[in-house]
Amino acid sequence: MLEQQLVNALSLGCVYALFALGFTLVFGVLGVINLSHGAVFMVGAYAALQTVLHLGWPLWASLAAAMVACALLGLVIDTLVLRPLRRRNAPHLIPMIATIGLAILLNNAAQGVFGAANMRFPAEVVPDQQLHFLGVQMSVLELGIILLSFVLMAALFVVMRRTQLGRALRAIAESPKAAALLGINVEGLFALTSAVAAALGGVAGVLIALYSNAVFPLMGQPMLHKGIAVIILGGMGDIRGALIGGLFLGFAEVMSVAYIGSTMRDAVAFGLLFIVLLLRPQGLFGKVLERKA
Repeated sequence: MLEQQLVNALSLGCVYALFALGFTLVFGVLGVINLSHGAVFMVGAYAALQTVLHLGWPLWASLAAAMVACALLGLVIDTLVLRPLRRRNAPHLIPMIATIGLAILLNNAAQGVFGAANMRFPAEVVPDQQLHFLGVQMSVLELGIILLSFVLMAALFVVMRRTQLGRALRAIAESPKAAALLGINVEGLFALTSAVAAALGGVAGVLIALYSNAVFPLMGQPMLHKGIAVIILGGMGDIRGALIGGLFLGFAEVMSVAYIGSTMRDAVAFGLLFIVLLLRPQGLFGKVLERKA
């Protein structure tokens, strides 16, 4: 039934949007496409799983631990990889290549430590209660995914639009040099942006791991491809575009599985994306302006 598929699509689309928000935040503020974001997504899933398996933490605590672990990883990536390249005024392709290497390193490290086989959250940890309303069935897990995703996305949107911190970040996105002349701590906010983006990616990793009931070293790779597609569809660096693009991709995938077949899932979703970009190459909300200073 259509209503049931819409609920499924909403829960999946929310996770895609959450992942893409971190991706687009780094691009919008730092001007970098961080191709290690998929590996950070994977690290978040493993961090939550290990706290559950070895420390016996409840799901909400493991989710918080994944956020903290990925935020710290984001700081490390900015400090050891992105900041030195910024100081050398490296061309835009250099950070992309560096983060590809970092992603490979993280994926191989995870495979060496945990093995290549799928791991799962214990059944008793994942809520399996079902809710019924207006003829639609929704699990508590799906409801939690939708609510948490919207809360985090709304919080980020409010911070960016309504706070002094958000104004400072938008100023940096327009011109880091001009922002520094205004007394804004540009390097500090670059590091904060990397940490927040990584934390959002880590949360998305946990939610997808719970949704699909699978954790494995290369789980971030297909998500990375979808994240790139989402931010291009929405408009590079635009938060609204990341939200709408993520929901679009989630709905396209679920509907194609329901009415065409699972083998055509990616073909239909990316085919629709291709058509949209043919009609509007700059994405739904335009494009990031070239920095002048």
